[in-house]
Amino acid sequence: MQDLIPTLAIWALPVIFAITLHEAAHGYVARHFGDPTAYLAGRISLNPLRHVDPVGTLLVPGAILIVAKLFGGAPVLFGWAKPVPVDFARLRRPKQDMLWVAAAGPGANLVMAMAWALAFSLVAAFPQTGYTLPLLKMADAGMDINAVLLFLNLIPIPPLDGGRIAVSLLPHRLAWRFARIEPFGFPILLLLLFSGVLGSLLLPLIALFRFALGVLFHL
Repeated sequence: MQDLIPTLAIWALPVIFAITLHEAAHGYVARHFGDPTAYLAGRISLNPLRHVDPVGTLLVPGAILIVAKLFGGAPVLFGWAKPVPVDFARLRRPKQDMLWVAAAGPGANLVMAMAWALAFSLVAAFPQTGYTLPLLKMADAGMDINAVLLFLNLIPIPPLDGGRIAVSLLPHRLAWRFARIEPFGFPILLLLLFSGVLGSLLLPLIALFRFALGVLFHL
């Protein structure tokens, strides 16, 4: 219990940036393909304060960490930011461009995971100081949370990014039918989470991804 506050401090920045820059990436790519909605709303920004959702960005990840610390286990840490507004009808090619807008979020998490891996490698290469271990733990947390959000959001369930990618790739009639499950997407995700199915699906992928980062950055 006494190391709970240091744990929260180490995870705070990686979680906030992983969640909020994921959303900013959606807005940036949407503007690139013709939809300025997020730009006009001031949501294409690297400032996390523009994207933070008090519940999804702070409360939920914090609660998961606290429960894991108190009761043990390896939880699937996740959260969300305020959704970036995207008007798919304003995209130049709505169905095709939806794929790139949706993929931008997981793509941002991939880049951030690699950035944290590079940071870990650089910190480990320098002589040790009192900051070395906390920085290594923060970089490790950054790799973990971005790996989780990368694979979680690629699950093909609307409104997750993977669901929107699937809608973009499916033929029109199938895409329309598939998109109709979006109102049930979040309950389905919660069911998968609390049943343990989500962890069973994600943890092997995350472990493989972490192994690949280790090989690539000599961790």
